[in-house]
Amino acid sequence: MIVFELDGRPVEVDDDGVSLLDALREELGVHAVKDGCSPQGQCGCCTVIVDGAARVSCVTPVRRVAGRSVVTTEGLDPALRDRWTDAFVAAGASQCGFCTPGILLRLASLGERRPGATDDEVRTALLAHLCRCTGWQTVVEAARSALATPAAGEPPAPSATRDPLLASWRAQVEGPAFQAVGPEVVRGGGGFADDTAPVGSLVAMPRAATGPGGDRRDDLDDLVVAATLPAARAASGRVQGRNSTAPLRHPLELPGGEWALTLRTTWVEPAYLEPDASWCLPGGRPAPPLANGGAFGGKRRSPVPATARALADRHGRPVRVLWSREDVTRRGPKRPPIAAGLRADGTGVLRVARTPGSGSLDGLAERVAGAAPGVSVEEVTVPGPPVALDLRGAGWAEAAVLQAALGALAGGQRGPGTPVEIEGRQGGRARAAVGADGSVTVEVWAGSVLDAVTLRSYCIGAAHQALGWVWQEGVAVDDAGVVQDLTIRSFGVLSARDTPRMEVTVHHQDTWPVNGSDAVFAAVAAAAWLADDLAPEWPTRRRGRGAP
Repeated sequence: MIVFELDGRPVEVDDDGVSLLDALREELGVHAVKDGCSPQGQCGCCTVIVDGAARVSCVTPVRRVAGRSVVTTEGLDPALRDRWTDAFVAAGASQCGFCTPGILLRLASLGERRPGATDDEVRTALLAHLCRCTGWQTVVEAARSALATPAAGEPPAPSATRDPLLASWRAQVEGPAFQAVGPEVVRGGGGFADDTAPVGSLVAMPRAATGPGGDRRDDLDDLVVAATLPAARAASGRVQGRNSTAPLRHPLELPGGEWALTLRTTWVEPAYLEPDASWCLPGGRPAPPLANGGAFGGKRRSPVPATARALADRHGRPVRVLWSREDVTRRGPKRPPIAAGLRADGTGVLRVARTPGSGSLDGLAERVAGAAPGVSVEEVTVPGPPVALDLRGAGWAEAAVLQAALGALAGGQRGPGTPVEIEGRQGGRARAAVGADGSVTVEVWAGSVLDAVTLRSYCIGAAHQALGWVWQEGVAVDDAGVVQDLTIRSFGVLSARDTPRMEVTVHHQDTWPVNGSDAVFAAVAAAAWLADDLAPEWPTRRRGRGAP
């Protein structure tokens, strides 16, 4: 047996070679510690504090903590935990909340060792983490607040007064999906599917990809079912994910013609942190894979709930269905690549990649026409991972960016600082500019604000995602259409250190609340593209991974 101290109490687990993460979640029931990429050790969601230092638990064998102290968010000193939680809530530094407990623990550990840690030191510490929702700036702002330790005897500054109902309403308008906001979410209590599965559930996982194309069937026989998660992993034949050195590809050729403006994009991974998961009782209703956020549309058609129901009925027992990070990358939908050409009068052609096994792209032409009415749409079938229009503004955002850039050209404007204004599909409006240093300024009009902290946080997150999309995000796919980049770090998501300063101004309107962050997403993408002199292929700054 391995004996160690967990959150101030002695515990013991079998010495069967499992990771500290599996021991905490599977044997000890500590679900504040999250599994976002295990065992890649790259997302930071499973971070705990071991003898005062932050450590990623998915790559730490449990035997290495024998006789040592392990602390999760449940075991932090209450005053310290409250200080950091209040700071995160006040700054809007947590959205879905899946990555937040690990980030909080690392920053709290940093604060104990370096009470006067600078913003640069905070951003360096955050290099061990990936957050897709918040855009990092609000996290740094929360750290700045929490690290401002009050003088002796002085009570800590209270967090901003926020109405959780209005905050949740705004989050759902921006999501769009149910999302709670508050201290429990910051500490890991977002109600994620795999945190709520009944004890003793069977565990099902897809078999590892086989064959030269890496394809697998999506029926029940494509999964292994075992009594425990480690046993399911072993039976699946899973191979550790990798970051390839393969170049990014732009799968579509430009349409023929004389164009004033062209753009080609590549495969882009939504990179949500919580892998697809569900569980179900026999004859019951499966747990949804979307518990506290929308995953940018990436889980809208996830097959895991139906799979959980079918397996529970087959086995007569509760079943958990879990996708690993590699499964999400291979099987989850990507943003469809495009190749577009526009004439000076706004007419043109937008080609979009459709892959075998993808869902319908019906409605794409309507979306494009809403932003660029003179642009026709051509679907081109190519080998590759599944694509979907469910992902944030897919089709519409590309058309809106092209139209905005064409308008700037017509006005004789391009380069850093060029302002862009775009109206979203729901009526929200955003104005953005990207400076020569990458700094972003945004103004947003989204009806009644409801909760300014939440709206600002979503706008910063949208700007962060837009910069990544233009500058460096992409997934390598080989000639057969098989995804080569399987680690979460290989997708090109901007790190905390590489994310520039963002200034967001929220304008109140006496109208019904509407989505504003999608307009910010498109406006910042257009401004970033103009700042990069309208380079004809995205990503524009992916070092060493450009197209051949």
